[in-house]
Amino acid sequence: MPSTLTIAIDGPAGAGKGTLARRLADYYHLPHLDTGLTYRAVAQMLLAKGWPLGDAPHAVEAARMVDLGRLDKATLSAHAVGEAASKVAVIAEVRKILVDKQRAFARQPGGAVLDGRDIGTVVCPDAAVKLYVTASAEVRARRRLAEIEAKDGTGDFATILADILRRDERDMGRADSPLKPAADAHLLDTSEMSIEAAFLAARAIVDDAMAKRDAI
Repeated sequence: MPSTLTIAIDGPAGAGKGTLARRLADYYHLPHLDTGLTYRAVAQMLLAKGWPLGDAPHAVEAARMVDLGRLDKATLSAHAVGEAASKVAVIAEVRKILVDKQRAFARQPGGAVLDGRDIGTVVCPDAAVKLYVTASAEVRARRRLAEIEAKDGTGDFATILADILRRDERDMGRADSPLKPAADAHLLDTSEMSIEAAFLAARAIVDDAMAKRDAI
């Protein structure tokens, strides 16, 4: 493998980009950052202190306090925190602060794997490999419902689907860094793929990109 390998993975909620990013990071022995957790960390701070989610000054203060080495995925994975994060993410100054932190993570010796909504377009536009992982909204809703039921919870498919569509609209419609594939991203639709099949497809893309780069 080359001395530096940065993999940027983008896509909507529930497409499988997080699982794929972790698998690729393990396989290539690279550090991994779920950038969505950085926005969730800001949202969680605001919720904990009872501050309005649209309160830009307090959101900026929280963003400055985010420590990428202390992101508790278990705590930050709560549904309410995710909903709040999607609203906090539209604050331009919050995005600027967190993007700077994310770029610093990506500059680690050897590279890194980052997944989120604007990695290939904004955070790491020069990444060696860019993947845009997607799946139909219906498939993503079914996956979310299966996750809930696997934890002995209950959910309603229609409600989950509506929630996913709302998040997609917010993420794709925001003026600052909207969710979209980078012009040179490899598209990977996981609608009909198992986790293993998606990983093998992604790994083939990475290996091919690296072989072409090394041949130059």
